[in-house]
This record gives sequence, C-alpha cells and structure tokens, in this order.
Amino acid sequence: MDIKEIKQIVDLMKRSDLTEFAVEEENFKLQIKRATETQAQPQIVSYAAPAPAAPAPAAPAAPATPAPAAPTAPAADDNATYVTSPMVGTFYSAPSPDSPAFAKVGDSVKEDSVVCIIEAMKIMNEIQAEVSGKIAEVLVENGQPVEFGQKLFRLA
Repeated sequence: MDIKEIKQIVDLMKRSDLTEFAVEEENFKLQIKRATETQAQPQIVSYAAPAPAAPAPAAPAAPATPAPAAPTAPAADDNATYVTSPMVGTFYSAPSPDSPAFAKVGDSVKEDSVVCIIEAMKIMNEIQAEVSGKIAEVLVENGQPVEFGQKLFRLA
C-alpha cells in the first residue's frame, strides 16, 4: 500500500461517517481512527497544553496510587517487574469500550502480549508487555493520561 492509497482512504473517511479503518497485509498493518466531532474538542484542548495538564493529574494520581499500596510498596519494589509507558498519551485498557481488557489482574503475559493501548496525537498505539509474568496490579485507570516511563502494570 502506498501513500496515495492511504490518502484516498483518509479522504473517503472525511467524506463519509466512517470513524475507523483497518487493513492488514503480509508485512503491513494500517489502522486509522478519527474522533467524532463531540470527542474532538476535548482531545484538542488536551493536546494543546500537555505540560500544564500533565503535572496536575500526576500529583493527585501519585498519592492515590501509593496510599493503598504503601504497605506493600517496599516489598513489591524488590521483586516486582513493571510494564511502563513508552510515550505520553491516554491509557486505554481495551480496544473499544465494549471489548474486554487486554490484560487483567491474574492474567499471564509474554513479551509480545498486547497489554493496553496508548493514544498519542489521535493514533492508537498497541503496547506490548516486553517482559513475561503475571499481572499483579493495574496501576492506571482507563482513559487516564500517562507520562513517558510511568508504571502501568506491576507483574509478579
């Protein structure tokens, strides 16, 4: 598939009510999603000011996460492995609101297992575990903004 065909697909999506398109060939995978008009406004505002928006949610989220896990945090840090965010974006635990989560507490994951999606600049990026283990804790909520290097899952 070349750039001309991709542009044609994007034009078709603009002219129709299509909000999602995916195609997979032998060595190529393309997935295009666009927000509806009601979704576009909050996302534009969110991406327009990432620096001021990131510290505000991170400050309340950081105390909220360690507070329940404070007694187990020292022991967990010694033996635990974490799946971290490779980018800044919005965390989604499932491919769509109606779908089951990629990874739940108790699930076993391998290096190539998809554990979540992080949306960055309206592109949905599948995140792989990159380590094997069993999900002991999901550290972020669905729809929550995440930072580069932020811990997403704790593996046992």
